[in-house]
Amino acid sequence: MGRKKKYTSQFKAKVALEAVKADKTISQIASEYGIHPQQVRAWKKEFLENLHLVFEKEDQAKKLEKELDKAYKKIGQLEVEKDFLSKILENY
Repeated sequence: MGRKKKYTSQFKAKVALEAVKADKTISQIASEYGIHPQQVRAWKKEFLENLHLVFEKEDQAKKLEKELDKAYKKIGQLEVEKDFLSKILENY
């Protein structure tokens, strides 16, 4: 019994994208890459089902960037308050 071959995500994406383009048949793509046609179909299906995640990650990145900006502003505010209170304490 052979070991299950592992493919990189980049390889899977490349094969799936070729299948989506439909310039070649699934069998031609499978033959070209030395994989089973059912594997090409499975990767194509997974590719299409998860395509929306590209945009969700973009939205998530923007959200995290806003939160980071907020945190930096708060840090700046706290630094100013700390410096102000340090100067007051020095005068006592």
